[in-house]
Amino acid sequence: MEGITVLKRPRMKNPCLVVAWPGMGEVAYKAATYMVDQLKAEEFARILPEDFFYLTGSDIQEGVLTVPELPKSSFYYWRNPQLRRSAGIPFSPKSDARDLIIFVSNAQPDLARADIYSKRILQVAKMFGVDTVISFASMPQPIDHTQESGVWGASTSTELNSTLRKFNFRILNEGQISGMNGLFLGLAKKEGFKGFCLLGEIPLYTIQIENPRAALAVLGAFSKVFNIRFDFSALVEQIHTMEGEINRMLEYLKLGAQGHSGPIGEEEIERIKKTLSQLTKLPHSVKDKIDKLFESTKVDISKAHELKAELDKWNVYKDYEDKFLDLFKRNKGKGN
Repeated sequence: MEGITVLKRPRMKNPCLVVAWPGMGEVAYKAATYMVDQLKAEEFARILPEDFFYLTGSDIQEGVLTVPELPKSSFYYWRNPQLRRSAGIPFSPKSDARDLIIFVSNAQPDLARADIYSKRILQVAKMFGVDTVISFASMPQPIDHTQESGVWGASTSTELNSTLRKFNFRILNEGQISGMNGLFLGLAKKEGFKGFCLLGEIPLYTIQIENPRAALAVLGAFSKVFNIRFDFSALVEQIHTMEGEINRMLEYLKLGAQGHSGPIGEEEIERIKKTLSQLTKLPHSVKDKIDKLFESTKVDISKAHELKAELDKWNVYKDYEDKFLDLFKRNKGKGN
């Protein structure tokens, strides 16, 4: 297949496709990689990265630059034991049992080529008779980082929405799921696939921080739908660790804001939470999108509104303010 390296061709029974890329809170990526690890899924194919990614920098480990590598986009397979024999004794599998193909990429591709990139993924899906696609995503909400993460659903049909409601998922009736975690499902529908996205709630003030609680929520929801069991103990441990780090940072900011350890008001707490989101690192996919919006706005200043909205969404306008204002200085005096 063009642009795809096939390592092996596993035999699959009635598989569905799970897809995931990094995004807000790294919810989708963490849920999918945890699934791969828990199920001991095996890699069987890769998409060649050269057509969809480019090098953006070098990492440093222990003071030494590493050799830069292009992102990895891999297919994994898991054969459901409910569909097979155990110790040579046949049994009747559950009617809803499915094998899984899990596609995970550690970066989002250039969205200008998302259609071609998606078609390569769907080419593999068609080869194995996949008819259903599942994606994960995050759902920013005005909740606290210690609250349980609710799960929302969005699907390719009203019939599937009815199925999701049976599991007590809230249906996203209006809005948009940005990036590949949302876009891919729409492109898959265009190619005749059905599917749905499970969105885990994350606090608005932690959208730039890895959120294992939301990853646990969507993976738990997936487990209910497909009756696949996971050991969530490692994720629970990560939740406690992450919440501890957030609490310590909030406490530090409280002391820094007031100069003493006395109590502070709700308004100040909300300001601190907003500051926390500004201090955390942007996902690579978001930074790349912002950089590309800057480039396109240099050519067409009318896109400045879209760029400003993206900067405000991630609470990073102050970081880019000088660069943003320079766009208007550059265009001052130019005719329409």
